[in-house]
Amino acid sequence: MEITAAMVKELRERTQAGMMDCKNALVEVKGDMEKAIEYLREKGLAANAKKAGRVASEGMVDSYIHMGGKIGVLLEVNCETDFVANTDAFRNLCHDLALQIAASKPLYISKEEVPAAELDKEREILRAQALNEGKPEKIVDRMVEGRIEKYYKDVCLLEQPFVKNPDITVQALVNETALASGEKISVRRFTRYERGEGIEKRVSDLASEIEEMTGKA
Repeated sequence: MEITAAMVKELRERTQAGMMDCKNALVEVKGDMEKAIEYLREKGLAANAKKAGRVASEGMVDSYIHMGGKIGVLLEVNCETDFVANTDAFRNLCHDLALQIAASKPLYISKEEVPAAELDKEREILRAQALNEGKPEKIVDRMVEGRIEKYYKDVCLLEQPFVKNPDITVQALVNETALASGEKISVRRFTRYERGEGIEKRVSDLASEIEEMTGKA
């Protein structure tokens, strides 16, 4: 199996191991990401290896209100001790995560949270799109998996590019803070509210909005 730069990057973000160590691990296990993580932990090369089994039950619940009350976020982030929970670095991380959720509208925390049925449905849609674009059957499945990775970046918080620095993912941001603190840090849950979301607008309201948008009001 071909080991891509994207695979090496993902493994590095998840373990904080060196680039060559990540590549060698992926080669050793023939590209299996979970086995590569286990391999690095067994070799003692993963910075987060000792933290993996720890319990992170401290932390904080943070909130963020945006655009004069139009968007609101509640977020719980956990760490291991009150000491870390009270540091500026941890509180800044929580604030940045809440800002990320407000701006990027993730539906899940990680890939693992996406329901299998939803993934299957998304694959069916992407496959149909690729075939309708006239793509050869033999490359469609590969294209679909590539687009699924993009889908993860749209709906999974930890996979998204960080809004303040798109060169890194949110997972990398969390890893950096965890590495600096020496503790396990995990995003437990979040809720995003948007004013009026899910409420059907009256026809008259929609008509007024259309007129305003087209300059006919």
